Amino acid sequence: MIATTTTTALHVEGVVKTFGRTRAVDGVSLTEAQGVIGLLGPNGAGKTTLLRMLATVLAPDAGDLRVLGLDPARADERVEIRRRLGYLPQNPGLYPGFTPFDLVDYVAILKEHTDPTWRRDETRRVLEAVGLEDVMHRKIRTLSGGMKQRVALAAAMLGSPELLVLDEPATGLDPEQRLQLRSLLSASRTVVMSTHNISEVAALCQRVYVVFHGAVHFSGSPADLAGLAAERVWEDDQQDPRAIRSWLTATGTFRHLGDPPAGAAVVDPTLDDGYLLLARRQPGR
Repeated sequence: MIATTTTTALHVEGVVKTFGRTRAVDGVSLTEAQGVIGLLGPNGAGKTTLLRMLATVLAPDAGDLRVLGLDPARADERVEIRRRLGYLPQNPGLYPGFTPFDLVDYVAILKEHTDPTWRRDETRRVLEAVGLEDVMHRKIRTLSGGMKQRVALAAAMLGSPELLVLDEPATGLDPEQRLQLRSLLSASRTVVMSTHNISEVAALCQRVYVVFHGAVHFSGSPADLAGLAAERVWEDDQQDPRAIRSWLTATGTFRHLGDPPAGAAVVDPTLDDGYLLLARRQPGR
């Protein structure tokens, strides 16, 4: 096994990935040691491509990439990275004729776990952790979409990996399962996850990177992202046409984003407000 003394889970410097004429990832840099890190951005922003590079599925065209202190461009170090990370892709390919138990046990074999007793116990542990103990011996083809997502999540969590790379992990989960997912991820050492759900970032992440057009346009804490809209959010009984965005809240008042008029009832910004303001600064918005 290759030894490493670094505590940096992810080091990405100027990474680029191009498909034809499309630059999906355009000079992304980030360095993180541990915690839950969120990638936030619209469809097509490059989040999935970046995660695939972190999971060693794709190689960058340019830039420097280190995962768990190792270089995925080197074959031996790439194998070692894969032993030590768990990956949930956006569209996990599950064998429909397998049971959840069979599938997770198979992933354990691929990760070179040769002790059948350990594999059996660990497979049961992760399936129970995601709430699939009652269906672990049913065929995957008979399961709901949310159950299939949890099978893939259990496979990613196998062996308590040092790094979890998760692409939209809450897809298909009901509210109770989303809360359970938060509990599972908060106990993990290092997680990098993409999401469209701003509430998941607020609840889970210590750091957030906002990605537009393949590039990082913000990095910081969720509170820092909300702070971008400080003094720029107000509420009123009437909709204000001067606002750049406005919407009716559950309490029946209108929430506005922009430059508040004199005397406006300015309120504390949320993560949604900061993200919307940042999105408005992008070309074409």
